[in-house]
Amino acid sequence: MPAAKAIMHGAVSIVNAIATGKGATLGISLNVEANIHVTPGIGLYFENKESSLSSRLIRAVMEKAIPKADLEKNKITVLVKSEIPSGYGLKSSSAISSVVSLACAKLFKPKITDLEILKYGVEASIQTKVSITGAFDDACACYFGGFVVTDNTNLKIIKSEKAPDDLVAVIFIPISRKRGNVKKLKILEGVFSQAWTLASNSDYWNAMMLNGLATSTILNSDPRVLTDLVESGALAASVSGNGPSIAAITKKENVSNVKKVFASMEGSTIISEINNKKAEVYEM
Repeated sequence: MPAAKAIMHGAVSIVNAIATGKGATLGISLNVEANIHVTPGIGLYFENKESSLSSRLIRAVMEKAIPKADLEKNKITVLVKSEIPSGYGLKSSSAISSVVSLACAKLFKPKITDLEILKYGVEASIQTKVSITGAFDDACACYFGGFVVTDNTNLKIIKSEKAPDDLVAVIFIPISRKRGNVKKLKILEGVFSQAWTLASNSDYWNAMMLNGLATSTILNSDPRVLTDLVESGALAASVSGNGPSIAAITKKENVSNVKKVFASMEGSTIISEINNKKAEVYEM
């Protein structure tokens, strides 16, 4: 019976899209994989005992990505494996919704475009309230890798380009999952708009710093950490997504210096190379 496996990666924020509906992101190499098996029977089955949130999201994606007639006459089993910590702003739900959509497309709609595959994930994210904007920017960076600058409101990719290969993301995952009030990001709409303009001109590091200073003041992170990171050799640093994780982008030779900044803080640090690879899918 048919089966498919899809693999894609996570991402970190360059510009948060909540205030303006426009965002920018950079792919990292933490990966997520979806395996889908079709067998005689009926219904959708989840092999992983993940949180109810991701099973709700996965179900919503599958109901969009699989034609109704196929849903009604097959038993479809899905297993998702993810290296991306969820709930920290590292795009795990965008990666999960997109990877499931890609695996479904391979089996049931092999002719659809990349954009249509991403749309199912974005629509499911809004429908299940996993994301306010649908996180099209996040989905694109997970799917295409590299730098992606998007207009989320109109589902448009404004710019997509590969990142230099010698870059590494040093990501701090705090013990406390507390986030600030995301809706307050709109207060600094003009600042985020400027950060997005910088990103759309490929000035990613200044865009990321501006985003970091703006998000950290609203989402309860300490903005001084960002300047310490740059002082220790990071090209840029920011709260990723709506937090609470903090991502610093650096060249490989500066990783240990950058990591030291997080040493005194309560939490763990992940080192992930930048990802420039597009998502892959195979029929098994």
